[in-house]
This record gives sequence, C-alpha cells and structure tokens, in this order.
Amino acid sequence: MMYTSRFFLSFALLILTYTLSAQDKKSYKVNAVAFYNVENLFSLEDDEFTVYHDRTPRADAYYTKPVYNAKLKNLAKVISEIGSDVTGTTPALVGLCEVENRDVIQDLINQEALRSSNYGIIHYHSPDRRGIDVALIYKRDIFVPTNTESVELLIYNNNNPSQRVYSRDQLVVSGLLDGDMVHIIVHHWPSRSGGEARSRPNRIKAAELNKRIIDSLHSIDPYAKIINMGDFNDDPTNQSIRNVLATKSKREDVVIKDLFNPFEDMHRRGLGTLAWRDGWNLFDQIMVSAGLLSGDFSTYQFYRAGIYNPPYLANPRGRYKGYPYRAFADGGFTGGYSDHFPVYVLLIKEAN
Repeated sequence: MMYTSRFFLSFALLILTYTLSAQDKKSYKVNAVAFYNVENLFSLEDDEFTVYHDRTPRADAYYTKPVYNAKLKNLAKVISEIGSDVTGTTPALVGLCEVENRDVIQDLINQEALRSSNYGIIHYHSPDRRGIDVALIYKRDIFVPTNTESVELLIYNNNNPSQRVYSRDQLVVSGLLDGDMVHIIVHHWPSRSGGEARSRPNRIKAAELNKRIIDSLHSIDPYAKIINMGDFNDDPTNQSIRNVLATKSKREDVVIKDLFNPFEDMHRRGLGTLAWRDGWNLFDQIMVSAGLLSGDFSTYQFYRAGIYNPPYLANPRGRYKGYPYRAFADGGFTGGYSDHFPVYVLLIKEAN
C-alpha cells in the first residue's frame, strides 16, 4: 500500500519557507492544483448527451439518490483535503474527469466540505459515447478565467477510416491565478479498451493534439506557465507522453518550451494512481512548463508534486486490498470513492 508522507511534505515546505525567508526576509504562500478522476459521476436522470448507458451506474437499479449523495459527499471530502496539510485550505484549481454534466459538478461543489470554497465551474460537453466529460473547478477568489475553449479530438477507426471514434475533447483554460497568467489543459485520453497496443494510435492522436495546443501557447509566450493535467491512460514513459510530448523527468534538463513531468520519477519507483491485475499504473499526471521552473518567486513557481493516497482511499479488505477504494463494484455501491487516486502539484510565490 502506498502512503503520502504528509508530515515530511509539511516539514520540507516549512524548511524551504524558513530558508528563503532567512535569506531575503520575505514570506511565501502556497496553493495546490489537483486532478481527480471521479469514477462515473453520473446524474440520476438521463442526459441528452449520453449516447451509451451500458457500463454506467445509472443503468442499474442500485444507483439511487442516497447512493448518489453518498458518492458526492465522499468525493467532496477527498477534494477538500488535497494539499491542505501544507496550504491550510482547499485546492485553488481542480481538474475533473468522468463527470456527466454541469449539474453533477454543481452538486459536488455544493457539498458541505467544498461549499465555503466558492468554486466556479468550467465545463463543455464532449461527444464521448459514454457521456463523460472533463471539467475544471476554480476558487473564484483566487482565479479569474480570461479564456476557455474545448478543443475537439478527431480520431477514426483504424479498420474503417470513415468511422469516427468519439472521445473526450481537451479543455483549455487561461486565466489569472492570484494575478499570474496561467494556462491549464485538462485531459481524459482514449482508453486502453481492446488492449494497449491496439488502442495506442488513439492516444498518440490525443498527444499530438495536446502538443499543438502547448506549442500554440508557447508561440505567443515562450515562458508561458502551462499546467497540463489529466488521466492520460498511459504511463509517463509511454510513447504518447515521453516521445510525442517530449517530457523531461529531471528539472535540470528542462529548457525553454519544454514540459517537466514530476510523475515519471514516481512511476519508476513503482508508485501509481490505479491498480490492475496486481500491477500499478500512473495514468493520472500533472506536467508543468519551463515557465513554472524559473526560480523567480515573484510569480508562482512549481515546488513539488504528489499522489494523494491517505489510508482511507485504499480498499481495506479482500482481494483488492490496497487498491484505490472504488465507488462501484460487484453490482453495487461499495461506499468507496474512486478507482483512481488524485494527483496534485504545489505552487509557491512571494507574499506581498
């Protein structure tokens, strides 16, 4: 079972803050940016955009209002705690995937654990055949969106080039995070249905689209602060990420217009966000551009990344003990949370 070392993370940030403050007599503030695959957060009613209902909880009689409310309460608890041991508050930005529509996101942020955070919602419907979308929630008092866009992912059946394969679009949000311009891209790349090799071309296409978006942002500003997050359905060392996105696993190797992926080192150490057949994958990742690694703390800079996996988020018993404690299994609601652990990065900045 994997555990996030919350004590050492807090202690390390305290030491960093003390060291910097001792040198230049300045204080620093920190905010968390997170991503969470919330596992089939569907509404209780049919959605006009949901084409395919098999494999959705609502297809079964057990998906009742009490189950829906329990699922929302569980997810809100998790989100409220991500990074809070360091920041003392909820995350400034949270990317979400596997949400059906805006209504379920609204119900989520209205939960008691999140209500006081005053989150706003950015969401577009995707053509995904299961009806699941990506979204971003943001704290209105710290982030001001200036531009949002849903970029269409066009992929086609390898055996029938005229047949489109419908997947999630890529959400691009630009805005001011406590006065700093940042760009957030939220993903949920095509699944591995049919096998990793057979489905790989679809994720390569998603990566190519992602790269074009990042390149377009860098063409406007080579030092753009880009946060690239999602469930990529690939590990950090897979071709789509390591080759197409050309991510770097070491900060010292990152040059202008590069992407740094702090989750590659975690993957090499055997850490993961989801488990399958007694093995761990790290599909959920957050990458940052060189603009967040400059060391100029007058603006937000990347400090560190982590997987949020406290003991209660792991399955407590049975064959899948230690796996993420998923919400739905064996034909019913388990009382759990999601089949993925959330991930996060911490950003720090000089306090005025």
